[in-house]
Amino acid sequence: MSSPAAKKPRLELAVQYAVKPENAPTRAQFRKWALAGLEEDAEVALRLVDEAEGRELNRDYRGKDYATNVLTFPLADEPVLMGDIVLCHAVIEKEALEQDKPLEAHYAHLTVHGVLHLQGYDHETDEEASVMESLETQIITKLGYADPYHIEKEAITHGG
Repeated sequence: MSSPAAKKPRLELAVQYAVKPENAPTRAQFRKWALAGLEEDAEVALRLVDEAEGRELNRDYRGKDYATNVLTFPLADEPVLMGDIVLCHAVIEKEALEQDKPLEAHYAHLTVHGVLHLQGYDHETDEEASVMESLETQIITKLGYADPYHIEKEAITHGG
């Protein structure tokens, strides 16, 4: 990540609400979270979708026939980073309830997660996962939310 004195990245963000439940984050919230995870200038389209669209995209692009919380589609890295992030509200809401996390905190985490994927971070190997999770934790806690992996770690530790 760049040093604190470095120039802040520029973000052009389009937010699309295919669904807009009352508890959906605002464009300003998505922008704040995306900027927090951004290391370079970017143009990002972020789309909030229902379970049917989330499932269709996951099936068509990843071969997995279920809706997932976040999908990231990097499009270009020159002249600036460009890509799409798709968030599935129904899955995110369900996970937040199951994990006993505030919905806003879970959205913040998954937005940052998507932005990191756009920048080339991944979690396919244990080493990659460790780097990505560490970055996510730093960014999310700096935003004032709890460690997004703390609950999962605690559940594993206590046999949950």
